[in-house]
Amino acid sequence: MEPLNDSSWDVLISGTGLPQSLLAQALSRSGKKVLHIDQNDYYGGAEAAFSLQEVKVWVEEVNAYSRLGFSRAYSIAFAPHLIYTRSNLIPALISSKVYRQLEFLAVGSWWILDRKKNGSGPDSDAEASKVKEERCGKLRKIPGGREDVFADKSIDLRSTRSLMKFLKLAADAEAYSSVMPEWGERPFSEFLGTLFKIDAKLQGPLLALTLSSDPASTTTVAYALPRIHRHLTSIGIFGPGFGAVVPKWGGLAEIAQVACRAGAVGGGVYVLKKGIESIKLPSSSSDSSTTTEDAHSLLSKIRLQGGDTVQARWIIGTHATLPEIHDLEPEQQTNGIEITHHTAIISSPLASLFPPPAEGSPPPAGVVVVLLSDSFPMPDSLDASEVPPIYLIIHSSDTGECPEGQCIIYTYTPLSHPSAPDLLRSAIETLLSTFSVDTPAQPEILWSLTYKLLHTNSSSQPPIPNHTDHQNHASNEKSGVLHLKDLSPSLALEDEVLKDVREVWERITADDGEGRGGFMQFEDREGFGGGEEEEM
Repeated sequence: MEPLNDSSWDVLISGTGLPQSLLAQALSRSGKKVLHIDQNDYYGGAEAAFSLQEVKVWVEEVNAYSRLGFSRAYSIAFAPHLIYTRSNLIPALISSKVYRQLEFLAVGSWWILDRKKNGSGPDSDAEASKVKEERCGKLRKIPGGREDVFADKSIDLRSTRSLMKFLKLAADAEAYSSVMPEWGERPFSEFLGTLFKIDAKLQGPLLALTLSSDPASTTTVAYALPRIHRHLTSIGIFGPGFGAVVPKWGGLAEIAQVACRAGAVGGGVYVLKKGIESIKLPSSSSDSSTTTEDAHSLLSKIRLQGGDTVQARWIIGTHATLPEIHDLEPEQQTNGIEITHHTAIISSPLASLFPPPAEGSPPPAGVVVVLLSDSFPMPDSLDASEVPPIYLIIHSSDTGECPEGQCIIYTYTPLSHPSAPDLLRSAIETLLSTFSVDTPAQPEILWSLTYKLLHTNSSSQPPIPNHTDHQNHASNEKSGVLHLKDLSPSLALEDEVLKDVREVWERITADDGEGRGGFMQFEDREGFGGGEEEEM
């Protein structure tokens, strides 16, 4: 590789998270000269996947257990998002040919914990098992469609009819759109109870399908219905019984790395352990007399860690990977929320959670368990009515993230409270306690990690699917500095990620005309998949 110092580039991209990696791939294959850097010595940014040793380095200290496998037997995903089969990312991975370097596994059943907190003691030994189940709780499968509702014998006939009426509405985009003017900003629970007479007990599973990170009282119809529609209409696209997938070998980090390799095949240059120290914008960029053509020919000067200086017309990154630039005009207000994440390696595969979701479906490698705030013990300092649902996504050893005989549980909460870590640990411990009903001992937590990440350009409820915010990049276009949004902390990858990437790609390639080709539309290139990215 030629020296970086005094080199010039069309685009400099900072950070190798999923959005930056997809953009680098798209731009390099559209003929742009791309320098893609990362201040870290690993790919993936906030979406990285680490071995246990790498996690230990990352957090500086970690609890060690002799029953863990060797470090490289694990790949702890920092972005274990599930991807719905209707996600706009999947067609892009296919049209860009990078899907050949990826393997996706099915997400199977969704479960909800039904727990009575104050079960009374047994009157006889015969009732002991029942009382233990009441105390520990019982997992119930969440119906994923009409067939599941009819098959669930615990739902009475009246409730079955109410649920079927609701699911029919939710599966029809035109039908549910018609209720938005009246109901869109009202609570989803009120909508279910008033319009469909659905009992409160059956509202929980429907709320779970929304993946809402807000309490039930503040989850709106406008938020809930598009997400339930996405869930219902995704089932069956790639096989019977499931509607979402997870990438093998470390979640979204694997997609980011494959996109980086594809970007290198397109001519992009990759340099790790090389972040941005400072950016000097063109002095005339704020001159109103400068023509658009002249402004587009101006280059910013970027000083990199280590002392190298490069020039680029466009500088792309997230708020975490770009330094503050005082010369920029004020951007749209950025909302930052601190998300508490918790990851645990479990001594058991929890095999009973992973049945095939339907006849003929592939073995699932991921499942989702939902705990509503009234189904597990709360820290005393928390009000259960203000606590959002806790979603546990559980990955089996088939994902390559842990050895056979174990599984990994990922969870998070946007709750801003000192007790948030205790809340997540309580949720996992409550789930594990349900496995002790029929066995003398419950599965153990072998290793756990709690950490917090600041998510910007996000709210506790991500934007409704298909909604595009066109103002995010407008204010600083003239400077050539554009910010990509962070991934939503939601359990599912939102379509806004690729829409944001496409918006930036279109802005950068706007003057290229037909020569830029289609977004993520690439022909096969000799050597793709066999070569590695050029790296320092």
